[in-house]
Amino acid sequence: MIKFFNKEQEDQIIRAIQEAEKNTSGEIRVHIEADAEGDIVELSTIIFQKLGMHKTALRNGVLIVLAPERKEFAIIGDKGINEKVSEHFWEDERDLMQAHFKGGQFAEGISLAIQQIGAKLKQFFPYEQGDENELPDDISYN
Repeated sequence: MIKFFNKEQEDQIIRAIQEAEKNTSGEIRVHIEADAEGDIVELSTIIFQKLGMHKTALRNGVLIVLAPERKEFAIIGDKGINEKVSEHFWEDERDLMQAHFKGGQFAEGISLAIQQIGAKLKQFFPYEQGDENELPDDISYN
């Protein structure tokens, strides 16, 4: 297991997740995959399942997967969110992250994308009384 982010960067990303999730029933996770093999999107789909992200009540989970050694990443959303966002939404988030990654600003790029994803989730899946945090907010590593 590699530790890609330092404690301050991890805290920044976790705070971004928690802030985004305050306003939505949606769930956002970040995963770092060491020794990633195969297509990053296919791998992300497998990780999505392993993390149980498909089990949210409204199918509105979003996963950001980074494979640092391969310099690749993917953002995938579950069925509920994919049915709502525009076809270019994920590409826009990818481009935002990529622009920051090129400058070595990984935590910043991820945090900004999380903010925007959270705003979109809020639009389609606003927080309602009694909504539970269905998934952990921490960064998962493999």
